[in-house]
Amino acid sequence: MEDYALVGDEQTAALIGMDGSVDWLCLPRFDSAACFARLLGDEGNGHWRIAPRGAGRCTRRAYRRDTLVLDTEWETGDGAVRVTDFMPQRDRAPDLVRIVEGLRGEVTVHSVLKLRFDYGAIVPWVHQADGLRVAVAGPDSAWLRSEPLVPTWGEDFGTHAEFTVGAGERVAFVLTWHPSHEPTPPPIDPYEALDHSVADWRAWVGHCRYDGPYRDAVVRSLITLKALTYRPTGGIVAAATTSLPEEPGGVRNWDYRYCWLRDSTLTLAALLAAGYLDEAEAWRDWLLRAVAGSPADLQIMYGVAGERRLPEYELPWLAGFGGSRPVRIGNDAVDQVQLDVYGEVMDTISLARRAGMPPRPQMWELQRALLEFLRTAWREPDEGLWEVRGGRRHFVHSKVMVWVAADRAVRTLEDHPELGGDLQGWRALRDEVHREVCEKGYDPRRNTFTQYYGSRELDAALLFIPRVGFLPPDDPRVLGTIDAIARELTSDGLVHRYSTRDGVDGLPGDEGTFVVCSFWLADALHMAGRTKEARRLFERLVGLANDVGLLSEEYDPVAGRQLGNVPQAFSHIGLVHTALALFGEEGAG
Repeated sequence: MEDYALVGDEQTAALIGMDGSVDWLCLPRFDSAACFARLLGDEGNGHWRIAPRGAGRCTRRAYRRDTLVLDTEWETGDGAVRVTDFMPQRDRAPDLVRIVEGLRGEVTVHSVLKLRFDYGAIVPWVHQADGLRVAVAGPDSAWLRSEPLVPTWGEDFGTHAEFTVGAGERVAFVLTWHPSHEPTPPPIDPYEALDHSVADWRAWVGHCRYDGPYRDAVVRSLITLKALTYRPTGGIVAAATTSLPEEPGGVRNWDYRYCWLRDSTLTLAALLAAGYLDEAEAWRDWLLRAVAGSPADLQIMYGVAGERRLPEYELPWLAGFGGSRPVRIGNDAVDQVQLDVYGEVMDTISLARRAGMPPRPQMWELQRALLEFLRTAWREPDEGLWEVRGGRRHFVHSKVMVWVAADRAVRTLEDHPELGGDLQGWRALRDEVHREVCEKGYDPRRNTFTQYYGSRELDAALLFIPRVGFLPPDDPRVLGTIDAIARELTSDGLVHRYSTRDGVDGLPGDEGTFVVCSFWLADALHMAGRTKEARRLFERLVGLANDVGLLSEEYDPVAGRQLGNVPQAFSHIGLVHTALALFGEEGAG
């Protein structure tokens, strides 16, 4: 998984390996069917490789400074060549641009394009038209052109090309998708598009207020979050991929190409702190549209445009990454009850108000409705933020976030009494939840909060207790919880989200350490005054990123490899938040 880099146009994204192969691309949206699915299968499931003839892995690769433009270079016995990959901001249609440039000597380059629509299942009909290769299958159509024109031929159900480039020579390939029933969109100039993409990304990065230690890692994480944003709506997907395993060969393979509500507070905080008000406003507005309706119908996740139905099914023709089956599309967790999302929505809206964002008329009406629903619903068990499939329980984190919902409503009404609401009732709710969590969710013998009422297990989400203000960071119960998690829930100093031994998640097998949870531990250590420990952990976590700065969902400290879907928004949010927390004014621009 760490072999992959990302390029995208803020509506979808492609993953490119160190061998120069595009192995994953969904068109036209993040959650559309993939036309390159080698990532979860083999070459027959679709890919597009451009590399020197006979070459393997690249010699080096890197993003151009402060951009999402990827340069991959090979040194060969005949010379050196660079392939530049990017997806320009689209006007009508999505384009994937690949520019081959000779650096030294003369290098023969081979391109093989195998389009396979519907997640690698459908071989399209390919023909030539006006010097272009056109692939059509059902609703999908893709056009391949080169500039200057490079002859192509068909072989093994793929489109091949071979050409030689000398120093300073360039050949650009553009793959354009559009609905097969619509006219072909006007072609873009690939070289102008490259200049514009570099300029646009650097202009966007120029708004970043952070200029402290590890700035490159922070900026790379912010660019990644921007790349995972669905520009038309402002929604942010959890990852660009589906079914990359949390355990090699295991069944913990999930589709993360959707928008989770719980990411909202952390995303907003990171964007606002770094100076990105426009993106934060777009996310806030997406949130308000997505959750509109009865509070009882609030979902934990939605599609990129706010879609509610995300049915889960399996693709039996894909072998899975490293043989990890099943490959899943959709996510049945959409139907779970997770009470923490109410707190996260309330916190998000409260944060937006405090940041001075222009209020929306329905914001307070929504908040009041959520609180009324929680008056009784908070007493029920739920599946918790980790979306367990082993049955509902009284998860402590969920109850803490209910407290957050009540607390933020109380604080808002105290600051803005003109809004109107049941201030005394909400205070009573807040106090009642607090008392119950401290009574039922705390183990006095071990001096730690627990994963759920009556449990002896731990949960990394308990690290949010001081972060959201439920208890102060120097409270002995908080300090005990931090120590217990650091002692019992880590592998080689990295944090698991919970223990899988008691079957709480209803799944076989195990998983790696959870990257964002380790960032949470660094945050908690810092809040507790143990800043040196926090900085050491942060530095180690930054080092887990791959060669181009991307983090996956999990990490296996024994095998030294990334696990889970990649790049993972949650992980990059954690990096940004922890950097801002640790370096504070030191990094403020």
